[in-house]
Amino acid sequence: MDATVTDFDSIDWEIWEAADRATLLFVVHNGEVLLIRKLRGLGAGKINAPGGRIDPGETADQAAVREVREETGIVPLDIRQHGELRFQFVDGYSIHVWVYRAPSFDGIAVETEEAIPLWTAVDDIPYDQMWADDRIWLPLLLAGRRFSGRFLFDGDEMLGYTLSDE
Repeated sequence: MDATVTDFDSIDWEIWEAADRATLLFVVHNGEVLLIRKLRGLGAGKINAPGGRIDPGETADQAAVREVREETGIVPLDIRQHGELRFQFVDGYSIHVWVYRAPSFDGIAVETEEAIPLWTAVDDIPYDQMWADDRIWLPLLLAGRRFSGRFLFDGDEMLGYTLSDE
């Protein structure tokens, strides 16, 4: 991908390939969602769901569970994929993210070197501390709907997007 792309409509999403593949997993339980304050990596300082890059030889499902365990200490149960998100950054970086939801878990969420866990009421999600795209697709996930989105970012600023849901 050309590192100078600044126009969403100029991206040929049919041939687009991501530099990285990753997951996000939202545990939604008893009216609350498990969010984290990221302490390092892409989005450090922001609030998001646990997640991260898919390791070689690992499926997206396996990575989603592993990342939640590593970042919070809990093990999500009965995970279901709800979405796919494709992100292009004007600096040339790109990432393809599979988004999951789990209704239950084992364990107790604890702070780790990677994240501070935050159980948050579903009606009180701090979108102003999250990536700009989250307020567009996260309500679909919370409603149990499937979705697919494509986004262009310049740093933290979202320059354009498309979103479809089923």
